[in-house]
Amino acid sequence: MDSIPRKRPKSETRISKRNPKSSPSPIKSLLEPSESFFPSKEEFVRLLIVLLVACVVAFACSFLAKSLSSNPISFCDSNFDSIDSDLDLCEPCPINGECYQGKLQCNHGYRQQGNLCVEGGEINESTKKLVGHFERKVCEAYAHNECYGTGTIWVPENDVWNDLRVNGFMNNLDEPAYDFVKGKAVEAIAELLEKRTNSNGINELKCPESLMESYKPLTCRIHQWLLEHIFIISSSCAMLLGCAILLRKIQRKRYFSHRVEELYDQVCHFLEENAVASNSADSTNCEPWVIASRLRDHLLLPRERRDPQLWSKVEELIKEDSRIDRYNKVVKGEQKVVWEWQVEGSLNLSKLKKRRETQKKVRQIIDSSTLLQENYNRRIAEASS
Repeated sequence: MDSIPRKRPKSETRISKRNPKSSPSPIKSLLEPSESFFPSKEEFVRLLIVLLVACVVAFACSFLAKSLSSNPISFCDSNFDSIDSDLDLCEPCPINGECYQGKLQCNHGYRQQGNLCVEGGEINESTKKLVGHFERKVCEAYAHNECYGTGTIWVPENDVWNDLRVNGFMNNLDEPAYDFVKGKAVEAIAELLEKRTNSNGINELKCPESLMESYKPLTCRIHQWLLEHIFIISSSCAMLLGCAILLRKIQRKRYFSHRVEELYDQVCHFLEENAVASNSADSTNCEPWVIASRLRDHLLLPRERRDPQLWSKVEELIKEDSRIDRYNKVVKGEQKVVWEWQVEGSLNLSKLKKRRETQKKVRQIIDSSTLLQENYNRRIAEASS
């Protein structure tokens, strides 16, 4: 039994295997990552391969989904009974379309857009043009009837269709497209225009009153407006005419009074000058009196001689003037009415007027010179300061 070797404890065995030189310190083992922390080159290559395969699979799935979605939708037949069948198996057939064996066929004038049938642009434009032609024909006829009495209020519908065919309005469309556009136009026309059937069974169209007004010519609108407001217009014109006549009379009266005073002043001035000249030493054959008729013809304008009231008003002022003598005198064998200015009563009107004008000019010159002197003194004061 003594020959059997005794087993050492595990702690002793581990301690004996450790090499104090090769074992790292606990702090160093925490700072440095282990060799298994980073993947090896083979593991990195495998990771890239996995990522590449995943991208290829995702791209393939996306492409497959798009290809499946681009496949034609399976539509239910037009006679499909939604109550007895499952709607999840097919799409219901849209309006304005016919469906058979899962395929959609849109009616003429419509085009497929997804799972719907929408109107085509050319068909829609043609319909608008057709309705516009009907509106213009019917409304123009009504407007001419209202303005000139030459058109008709109710226009036969067939006449408009025949006019369209003759003018080749819809030649760009084939027969099915024309029938489709015609059907749509008939529906729009029924909503836009009034329609009736006459005793002969012919459909007739009429433009509404509100729409017809816009088709009347401008001259017709003006004429009708004048007729509707003839009383107001006539009253206004009469009032304006009366005001114009009254204003004209006032102006003529003012001009008449001003002209009478002007002629009176001229007569006084002429008689005064003539009297002064006749009494001066230089005059030899100058008479102190003046014939009234000659003085009248000398002062009046040719068009003023036709108005006898003008000179008669001047004569009234002369009669009231005490400085002027009026008497009859035989001149060259004829009896004439002469006027004579009393020299002793002369006020020298012309000299007084000239003196006043001269004094006014002198005063203006003095005022201007005074103003210039003040401006000059003020500038000198400003420059010195």
